[in-house]
Amino acid sequence: MTIDEKVRKTLAELAVNDAAGVEALFAELRAAMQQERASLVARGAANELARDASCKELRDRWLARKNGLLSLVDENWLKASSKELKPLVGRSFNGLRQESAALEIAALTKDVPFHVSATIGVQAESLRQVSPTFGIQSEAGFTAEASVITPDLTLPGNRRPLGTLHPVTQMQREIEDIFLNLGFHIESGPEIETVYYNFDALNIPESHPSRDDWDTLYINSNTVLRTHTSPVQIRAMEKYGAPLYIIIPGKCYRHDNPDASHSPMFHQIEGLAIASDITFADLKGTLDFFAKKLFGEKIRTRFQPSFFPFTEPSGEVSISCIFCGGDGCRVCKESGWIEVMGCGMVHPQVLRNGGIDPEKYSGWAFGLGIDRFAMMKYDINDIQLFFQSDVRFLKQF
Repeated sequence: MTIDEKVRKTLAELAVNDAAGVEALFAELRAAMQQERASLVARGAANELARDASCKELRDRWLARKNGLLSLVDENWLKASSKELKPLVGRSFNGLRQESAALEIAALTKDVPFHVSATIGVQAESLRQVSPTFGIQSEAGFTAEASVITPDLTLPGNRRPLGTLHPVTQMQREIEDIFLNLGFHIESGPEIETVYYNFDALNIPESHPSRDDWDTLYINSNTVLRTHTSPVQIRAMEKYGAPLYIIIPGKCYRHDNPDASHSPMFHQIEGLAIASDITFADLKGTLDFFAKKLFGEKIRTRFQPSFFPFTEPSGEVSISCIFCGGDGCRVCKESGWIEVMGCGMVHPQVLRNGGIDPEKYSGWAFGLGIDRFAMMKYDINDIQLFFQSDVRFLKQF
């Protein structure tokens, strides 16, 4: 009598009326279940679809609620057993049901490997040499159907989300492109700078407020975190001499409390042009062209006198408000203008400190905050958003 026939009969019909008979019957049932599972694992599958189908077939045979072998055991052996045998039958049945968890699809699919496809020319003899880490059976139990786990190349690939450039980086590259097209080249320098290059060589005396501890981050008495990218101007003069056309993007550090418009770390880009017979008119024309390329042809520029220790004369550049078109709004404080950068002719002493003769050459320079330009262009009202790494904000760009 097969196991399928036995589970359809009651214990009385099978003439089982003691503990030994119950244990022998459940042992036979357990052995049949394990044998069928082992047979499925040994048989393997040609592909993932066939593997899932075989696993489902075995699971339904044993665990289906209707006509599954365990359901029939519950109905015919447990519920129909005598009062004396019911506790023993119940314990045996619960143990068998726990062991049947190995028939779940999730557990089976980890064990049932794919067959090696004959179309790729893999022979049984060559498979004997494959490392055991690829799921090959020992040589004693090897068959031509031994399996190797290989990927299904017909399945779609895993798509990974692509990131985008940070908005500050996008703005920096946009500014760089404009000046690269004008013949400038990009120069960089250290962010940890000496006091000489950060202050002294730029004509900033010890009495200047920017050299105080509450404005500058000092590492020691002779070393600071650079407060601007201007030190690279001196380094470039010493390295290349004149003529010189460079832009200098990079990080800067100041002793500022973070708020909507200030950050202790920010991004700056400076420009420097040195040649014979350069005038302030060249500076004005270059920055006017830059503003129109960045914000549109309708943008107007305005220059006002100012003071910087490293330029003489010095000026501040304003552009017509990009939000109201110059009519006056909250952003431009009803003036119609937004101040965007400082500029001026390079001070003769700064040229001398860089090893360039101010009697032969002249130059101009400007400096602007990349973060502030990005805030204006993308209409962002808090500079701290650039540094909080919030994906919900950054993915908009």
